[in-house]
Amino acid sequence: MNKLWAPWRIKYITAKKNKRCIFCQKPKEDKDRKNYLIRRKKYAYSMLNIFPYNNGHILVAPYRHIADLEKLTQKELNDMLSLTIESTRKLKSKLKAQGFNVGMNIGKCGGAGFDRHLHIHIVPRWEADTNFMPVLAGTKIISQSLDELYRILKI
Repeated sequence: MNKLWAPWRIKYITAKKNKRCIFCQKPKEDKDRKNYLIRRKKYAYSMLNIFPYNNGHILVAPYRHIADLEKLTQKELNDMLSLTIESTRKLKSKLKAQGFNVGMNIGKCGGAGFDRHLHIHIVPRWEADTNFMPVLAGTKIISQSLDELYRILKI
C-alpha cells in the first residue's frame, strides 16, 4: 500500500476551526489578493490553498454553499470545470507542471477536511517532486511564497 505523507498539514488539522464557511466568506470579503483568489466566474472561483500539498495547489469552489455534488447546477459545474482547465493550463505554462492530481473529497468519510462546501483540488506534480524532507524531517518544501504564486497565477 502506498502512503501519501503530508505532515505539514498538521497545522491545518489542529488549528481552531472557523465556524463560518471559508468558501463562502473569502469571496464575499472582496479582498482577492489577501485571500489569494485567482479567478472569478459567475458561479465559481479559484483560489490558492494556504495549506498546500504541493507548490501551486489550487482550490475551485462554487459561490453557493453546497456540500452535495448531485445538487450542483449545470452552470456551477461548467464554471468549476472551466476554472479547473484554466488552472491546469496556467500551472503548466507558469510553473512547468508535468502532471496533476485533480479531485474532490466529498464528505468526512470521503476524506474531506472541509466537508460543508464542495471544492475541487488541483495539485500540480513534477517528476521526482517528493524527497526525504517530509518523511525524515516532517517538513514539506514549498518553493514559492503564496504572494509570489498569486502574482504569477492571477488570471
